[in-house]
Amino acid sequence: MADTERYDIVIAGAGLTGAAFALAAAQGGLKVVMVDPQPFSAQMAPTFDGRSTAVAFSTFRMLDALGLGETLRPHACRMDHILVTDGRRPGAASRKPSPAFLRFDADEIGGRTGGEPLGYMVENRRIRVALAEAVTRAGIEVRAPATVASVETDAGKATVTLADGSTLIAPLVVGAEGRGSTVRRAAGIETVGWGYGQSGVVATVRLGRDHGNIAHEYFLPSGPFAILPLTDQRASLVWTETTRRGEALRDASDEAFHAHLMRRFGEFLDGATVEGPRFVYPLALSLAEKLVAPRIALIGDAAHGVHPVAGQGLNMGLKDAAALAEVLAEAARLGEDLGAETVLERYARWRRFDNAALAAGFDAFVRLFSNDIAPVRLARDLGMAAVNRIGPLRRAFMQEAGGATGDLPRLLRGEAVV
Repeated sequence: MADTERYDIVIAGAGLTGAAFALAAAQGGLKVVMVDPQPFSAQMAPTFDGRSTAVAFSTFRMLDALGLGETLRPHACRMDHILVTDGRRPGAASRKPSPAFLRFDADEIGGRTGGEPLGYMVENRRIRVALAEAVTRAGIEVRAPATVASVETDAGKATVTLADGSTLIAPLVVGAEGRGSTVRRAAGIETVGWGYGQSGVVATVRLGRDHGNIAHEYFLPSGPFAILPLTDQRASLVWTETTRRGEALRDASDEAFHAHLMRRFGEFLDGATVEGPRFVYPLALSLAEKLVAPRIALIGDAAHGVHPVAGQGLNMGLKDAAALAEVLAEAARLGEDLGAETVLERYARWRRFDNAALAAGFDAFVRLFSNDIAPVRLARDLGMAAVNRIGPLRRAFMQEAGGATGDLPRLLRGEAVV
């Protein structure tokens, strides 16, 4: 008979959201174990995940509060300005702004944020390394490579059986293993969503000149094209194309890819050279119909996968992690059953509306901008011009993007879980 071990929480998934939740829960005094099919060390290889993340300033406070700040700061590039341009207009970096143009400046809300930028661009592999080091320091158990074979729940506990036959018992199982979540399926939770017929081509480029901590977002008929500042005079490109074209760009020779890049954005990307591999990620919306089930809670992409247009996917997932950890730490302090419906419903109530509203907003945003229909183009250009001219509305957008609105978990205010 294989080993059976008991924990407060079994976490399926040791990726960015799962590891951050494990740290937050451990900070709240809970005994957790993470299970992941990938070797923990493999997740930190540069070839594992080529993406970079726009970390909202409130999310960076959370990472700081979890002890990652010192490791991440040298690799975090401030985003002090965001320029949004309709793709047929002149380049935002080099020409006088047209009416169809949005500019966000961190200085405008500096009084409310203590001089924080609008966000920080950080390569995912750097976040993974910082998380792995913090997980190791905290003595959190990681079962990897290991696969969750089944999850069974009853009135008193949840039993997770791994592929090797060993079992883990806890009052609660947290699904943090992404869009194909085994835990979500075991709970019988359905998802709603659709594909966009688009893929994001992701690459890192070294620029011929300094980016000035400016993030550029061009909206083209085929989808958004983002040029996001990284440290060391580099930028992360997120190039949205039809899936067929995206795969062709990934598979093209370096010379052909560079030629495509310079033909579209040569003026801005003067002297840009691609560094490292190119990655392609299919884009789709996926929203779990429920965040909780008996003895099960979902966080991150297991709960919601959104279009990366605003770079908010990981920020949403980390906010889930912070909220759930805070609810569970408080429940443990009061002697409550961590997997009880009344406890889990507090988490679901806290995050349900925010997640659904953001997912719907991003979906509408993509549909509004990823087309070339003349009346729609006129409407969005007028809307962008209006927001650009109305200071309070522009500042409200920036506060929302920074994740500093609504009922924030303690971690996102820069405070410990308990």
